[in-house]
Amino acid sequence: MSHGHMIPTVDMAKLFSKRGVRSTIITTPLNALLLSDTIQNTNRSLISSEIQIKTINFPCSSRSGLPQHCENIDSVPSQDLIMAFYEATAALQEPLERLLDEHRPTCLVADMFFPWATDAAAKFGVRRLVFHGTSFLSLSAWQSITVHEPYKKVSSDFEPFRIPDLPGEIRLTRMELPEFVRHEVENYMTRLLDEARESEARSYGVVVNSFYELEPEYADHYRKVLGRKAWHIGPVLVCNRDNKKEKEVKEHKCLMWLDSKRPNSIVYVSFGSVAKFTDSQLMEIALGLEASGHGFIWVVRRKRTETEDNDEEKWLPKGFEKRMEGKGLVVRDWAPQVAILDHEAVGGFVTHCGWNSTLEGVSAGVPMVTWPMFAEQFFNEKLVTQILRIGVSVGVRKWVRFVGDSVKREAVEKAVRRVMEGEEAEEMRGRAKKLREMAKRAVEEGGSSYCELSSLIAELKSLG
Repeated sequence: MSHGHMIPTVDMAKLFSKRGVRSTIITTPLNALLLSDTIQNTNRSLISSEIQIKTINFPCSSRSGLPQHCENIDSVPSQDLIMAFYEATAALQEPLERLLDEHRPTCLVADMFFPWATDAAAKFGVRRLVFHGTSFLSLSAWQSITVHEPYKKVSSDFEPFRIPDLPGEIRLTRMELPEFVRHEVENYMTRLLDEARESEARSYGVVVNSFYELEPEYADHYRKVLGRKAWHIGPVLVCNRDNKKEKEVKEHKCLMWLDSKRPNSIVYVSFGSVAKFTDSQLMEIALGLEASGHGFIWVVRRKRTETEDNDEEKWLPKGFEKRMEGKGLVVRDWAPQVAILDHEAVGGFVTHCGWNSTLEGVSAGVPMVTWPMFAEQFFNEKLVTQILRIGVSVGVRKWVRFVGDSVKREAVEKAVRRVMEGEEAEEMRGRAKKLREMAKRAVEEGGSSYCELSSLIAELKSLG
């Protein structure tokens, strides 16, 4: 599982425990180390029902094709690496079954990447809930595209088609779909998705990290039209927001830097933990941000090498950081995204449209520049730009596998200006602020997600 799935999974465990449900996180030893601090901090705040962590060993061996040491991970081609992980996760079923047999929980919440979890749970009379880590719109859209195959009825890769049997006029092109869909290629991903769909159909239901007021038509469509049993319990990050703003986060250099800036004057740029860009694309982003005239925080997953000095990184214009001193900040490591977006100085968010980042933008009330790349991100873009109308597209037209390199500086400049300047930006900001309040109310006592979680817990308890 990627960080984009792990973070909300842990937040869900915190959420259940805060409601008096005994929760256990099942993970691998290395990930357990990463999670231990946040779980300990959460447990100190709980009156009862502390969260437990149980580990099962991940089969990292030469047989699986996975490297023995993390420092060697970049030497494996991404396609081969993902395939190896996909094959290796099946070996987790047996140790999971031993844990289920020993503890006999009422319910197992397992990520969609583990389709075998439904059978593992069924062996011991345990109900399995599926977690996808995405929106009702995306879940509904994938179902419609899978069943109706509308991309086969257009004459070119860039001719728009309407997603059938879906509320609203959501349109895509073939190039905004995954390669394995538009080329009808059978590979590990098609097998995984087929297994996940079949497994989900036999599971007890689906938990969704969303709230009803954000996408009511699609929540209703997924449950009433498609007939899926599902509960919206999010945004789970809002329920656990205080734990994400501890002392060391508040003292991060970028937050202290933001304290000196005017409200809504800074655009935050981050593309998550997976996406990568070529040097030439990073150069275009830098020049576009500079040309926009707006202050920025830009999180880049690149580090200086020993042979580079401050002015000679190939992916930055010469002298860029010196020119931007006081106006722009480049962060080359982790940044506290939730706290940054919540800061009053931040007025816009350039995002890859991963669902976590999309929800974080919504929950902070910040307009977005959408830059989708893969997975379900093009669906999330439609939600932000067309349905909620709290963002503008940078103009990406092609689904890519992790690496993006097609957006010019002029497009970056134009999109940033649109979310930061003028009447259109103010209207988007107004709508975004209203959604922020809705997200907050949804998880408060009596709110839509609070009541939905209460209903789920009560139903599971009644089943014994």
